[in-house]
Amino acid sequence: MKTAKWLAPLAMTCALSGALFGAASAQAATCTSAQWGSFVIGSFTFYNDMWGSGANTQTICANSASSWYITSNQPNTSGIKAYGNSSFYVGKSLSSIGTLSSTLSQSTPSGGAWDAAYDLWDSANSVEVMIWMNYTGTATGGGNVKPASFNWSSSGNAVPVYTNVNIGGVTYNVYEGNVGHPVISLLRTTKTNNATTDLKAVLNWIKSIGYFGNITVGQVQYGVEVTSTDSTSKTWTMSNYTVTWK
Repeated sequence: MKTAKWLAPLAMTCALSGALFGAASAQAATCTSAQWGSFVIGSFTFYNDMWGSGANTQTICANSASSWYITSNQPNTSGIKAYGNSSFYVGKSLSSIGTLSSTLSQSTPSGGAWDAAYDLWDSANSVEVMIWMNYTGTATGGGNVKPASFNWSSSGNAVPVYTNVNIGGVTYNVYEGNVGHPVISLLRTTKTNNATTDLKAVLNWIKSIGYFGNITVGQVQYGVEVTSTDSTSKTWTMSNYTVTWK
């Protein structure tokens, strides 16, 4: 969970290319290592978004809208340091959307403290919905990364408001909290690096429990909330990433 990072100012980007022993140059990657750096490829905006206190270094690079990666080096301290992400703006009311889904195939590192997650916003940036796909904590609200929550157990775990909810064939534990604005987090009970997620079904389910009405869907983001990489560089690679809507 974080601020409306798509409002951050644009930063300078760099184009990287390479050739191997005189072969044709590899496809250029666009990168930024600036704290608030961003760049645009097609309908997607990429943000480095190192918004947290004590952040060290991070770079986000993209070969295309569907192929990109984040390399981060963050100290072993508490608190989210960054949410490097790809962002796509929808701008339609939930009821008028026929399809809204996303497919990803990613590789994630071992160790550290992080969650790879969708971050969905209404157009007014007043409601945030997170969908944790893979993460180093537990689906029951424990471990070294935890969702925002109003309720906590005596052992310090976030307490879900709903458990084992099936949405679009996927089972989630659901948490509700506030970080200056309402945030609801759905943690997959089975972590994955490869999936197609029915984002409209998720939003419709949240609407059905009275969390919001017929919102205008704003940003659909996917990225990595990095708390720690144990002071070493770790890389998350996204391939075949798509957002489909009509």
